[in-house]
Amino acid sequence: MGNSEVGLRNLGAGQVVFADWLRGSGLLVVLDHGQGYISLYAHNEALTLNSGDWVDAGEVLARSGTNSSDRNAGLYFGIRRNGEPQDPTA
Repeated sequence: MGNSEVGLRNLGAGQVVFADWLRGSGLLVVLDHGQGYISLYAHNEALTLNSGDWVDAGEVLARSGTNSSDRNAGLYFGIRRNGEPQDPTA
């Protein structure tokens, strides 16, 4: 990996429900953790998982870095419960 690329590890076990390019989000991974919780990881340079895959906590699910829509490295991370955004620091 180059200087701007980082292997992104997920917060908790779950199933990949989306792993593809999405307009406005670039390469996006969405994990379903159960009990209404999902986590989102967007603006990735490359994905390492596919929809339907099951993952354990701490597995690498993508590589951050530059993507096709932005020349700067970055990441969007979000947690939602029943569709409502949650504070990831809480």
